[in-house]
Amino acid sequence: MCLLLGAAGVGKTLLVKRLQKLSSGDGKGDLGEPPPTRPTVGTNLTDIVAHRKITIRELGGCMGPIWSSYYGNCHSLLFMMDASNPTQLSASCMQLLGLLSAEELAKASVLILFNKIDLPCYMTMEEMKSLMRLPDIIACAKQNITTVEISARNGTGLATVLLWLQNQHRHSS
Repeated sequence: MCLLLGAAGVGKTLLVKRLQKLSSGDGKGDLGEPPPTRPTVGTNLTDIVAHRKITIRELGGCMGPIWSSYYGNCHSLLFMMDASNPTQLSASCMQLLGLLSAEELAKASVLILFNKIDLPCYMTMEEMKSLMRLPDIIACAKQNITTVEISARNGTGLATVLLWLQNQHRHSS
């Protein structure tokens, strides 16, 4: 199981739809226009086939207070942040710190996704890492943490996300 978490409106649902489309073909096809999405109320389960079936459980951003109810069977964690919304950064950082300190997630691999890099007002990964003091967070975390800049809208970085998922779930049951 892979958990997909992040604040409301960061692009989690679009990411899952895009990853599903990317993994369904040869991985080189045109993603086309972004499909319509609606805010997730509750949870969505989506299977991605990347050499093996990987189930992604997306939890709505408004469910943050009960995310911990879903940590139990988590092998990997995708944590999405909106790179175009600096006002949301500190709240996202607090959510991330909570996730990294959860005992049930101590062995989960973590991929931090800086989404919406297609927007003209986005912060670079280096700016976000600096503002969050991410190198300090990574140094103290028990988890293996990777970061990537993506655009769920235009597909930038999604092949990297799919490859990361494949690598994390290669030997899992």
